[in-house]
Amino acid sequence: MTGKAVAALLTLLLISALGTEGKALARSAVELRCQCIDTHAKFIHPNFIQNVNLTPSGPHCKNVEVIATLTDGREVCLEPTALWVKLIIKAILDK
Repeated sequence: MTGKAVAALLTLLLISALGTEGKALARSAVELRCQCIDTHAKFIHPNFIQNVNLTPSGPHCKNVEVIATLTDGREVCLEPTALWVKLIIKAILDK
């Protein structure tokens, strides 16, 4: 290849690379990592729990994650092996 052909090829590559810069992939609905760093095992009265999200273990995280949204808006990761959490999960699954 001649020097002009190489320069033209490099110019085309740079122009095509500039067209892709700054584009973000759409964020997936499922995070590909664990959401809970630490878990809360102490009892929380059901009146203070607004919503409970149960995420089974899988390729995103080896742990079962139970995330409770409290009435004040905070999200708390619950210990899935705690007896009271197991009872909440059972009640949700039985509905």
